[in-house]
Amino acid sequence: MPQKAFSILIADDDIITQKMIQKMFTRKGYQVLSVGDGAEAWNMLQKRYFPIVITDWHMPKMSGIELCQKIRETTFPGYVFTILLTSRDSKADIIEGLEAGADDYLTKPLDYHELTARLKAAERILTLERSLKESNDSLKKALEEIKVLSITDPLTGAFNRRYMLEYMEIELKRSKRYNHSFSFIMCDLDHFKSINDTYGHDAGDQVLIEFVKSLKEVIRNELDLVFRYGGEEFAVVLPVTKIAEAKILAERLRSHIEKKKITLKKNMIQVTASFGIYGYEPGMSRDITIKTIINAADTFMYRAKSRGRNRVEGERDI
Repeated sequence: MPQKAFSILIADDDIITQKMIQKMFTRKGYQVLSVGDGAEAWNMLQKRYFPIVITDWHMPKMSGIELCQKIRETTFPGYVFTILLTSRDSKADIIEGLEAGADDYLTKPLDYHELTARLKAAERILTLERSLKESNDSLKKALEEIKVLSITDPLTGAFNRRYMLEYMEIELKRSKRYNHSFSFIMCDLDHFKSINDTYGHDAGDQVLIEFVKSLKEVIRNELDLVFRYGGEEFAVVLPVTKIAEAKILAERLRSHIEKKKITLKKNMIQVTASFGIYGYEPGMSRDITIKTIINAADTFMYRAKSRGRNRVEGERDI
């Protein structure tokens, strides 16, 4: 029995042919709908996907040839296999029908055994097309997952350093082109080594995970991205953001992290971080590079550490 998903749309102004085909293939387990004109069939195809269309050539309002052409010009959820019916059987007619987009061609009066055989062939083609589509969808999903993995830090879920450099390059070029601001925050957990020494590296990993969660709780989800720069150093890239605005955000990040408690081996601990900010703004030298921005933010971050940690440092120029 054919798969129910392979429903059939019949378009034929001959009511006897229409009803005979519908009755015969409904009994065989197909879902069959019939209409009396190509225009009706086209309207029906706009509302519902039919994998198989059996259409007469000569019909009022829209011919089978026109219907085949419209089907081939349109994207459907899957392939539409079309069988053209006509009393015209010259070689030129067959070529015209196939060139219009018909997959198969049967002459009237119909041989219903032959039509059944042609439908079986259509089913095999549609089954193969569906299988290939499912395989392609699976492959596409797998490739997307691989891409995500390739740009993501496996421990924290933040994006990795390689992707950060790519992303920053794109955003800096866009900022220069459209005269936008672009800011960069470098941050480093304070006294992280003592956490590892006291509680162990597994606990240290948990702190890093919680730290990234804290950053993501404050930033603008759709615009700003968090990256793991290396070890306990992280970065936040802020497109279309002035350096002064980035300093305000960094202070919010610092305060949020300071107030958050992390449980490690039944102990509640407090972590803090130091922040350095730099970026690009209209009016600055267009020769500024990603390396310049990162180095400047890194310098400000270490200034924050040298001035007591748990603070934000950054200026418009360095």
